[in-house]
Amino acid sequence: MKIMTLNMWQGRLEKVLLSHLETLDVDFACMQEAVSCTGDTAGLATTYQKAGKSLGLDQSFFSPITHTKLGAKDLEFGNVIYGRFPFLQSNTVFTRGEYKENFDFDADDYNIRAFQHVEVQVGDKRLHLLNHHGHHINEHKLGDEETLRQVRQIADYLGQLEGAVILCGDFNLSPESNSIGVLNNILRNLSTEYDLQTTRSRLTSKNEVCDYIFVNNEVQVEHFVMDDEIVSDHNALIVDFDIR
Repeated sequence: MKIMTLNMWQGRLEKVLLSHLETLDVDFACMQEAVSCTGDTAGLATTYQKAGKSLGLDQSFFSPITHTKLGAKDLEFGNVIYGRFPFLQSNTVFTRGEYKENFDFDADDYNIRAFQHVEVQVGDKRLHLLNHHGHHINEHKLGDEETLRQVRQIADYLGQLEGAVILCGDFNLSPESNSIGVLNNILRNLSTEYDLQTTRSRLTSKNEVCDYIFVNNEVQVEHFVMDDEIVSDHNALIVDFDIR
């Protein structure tokens, strides 16, 4: 099986994004900065529904974090998980704040954060997929007490799961941060294990590693790669895997 993670940058590069997604042939995808809109986005964003259609994946679980208006249209912003197999259960867990309707970019806390969890039956095995867009600090990617608190919340949640686990996302944290170290203590960090030097595309001057795929010992990794096709200001990460 194959899974991809990508911060889709609200799908600003719709034409190249959708075209490339059609070529990937993945079984699961975790995306951050996903968008849902009640009408046409006038080229400003790509809806998660369009992305799912290009991926060819029938199952999707969208977790909105904020709501705002785009003219007369309603626009929601959040994370999404796609799959080829039915989701047995799905859950959204907020790590900071709560869903905000009529979000005000000038007045509201933009660091509303959550992670998603879906459970999938694959043959006689259970697979847990988690997707997170991490707390953002403008000045650096080293984290702070707030990122530590949120990552520990994720780690505590993971401790309750049985079976294969894959945790994906843009964590807004560098590999040397104490916060990523919390996850390194309980999961394999493929981004560091495969010695990625950056997960950012040429569309930004930023060059840090901040996107990750973590797996537990029930996941057998066959192949891991960073896809350098430019579809966002982040690069996608892709893993071929099996369940032990």
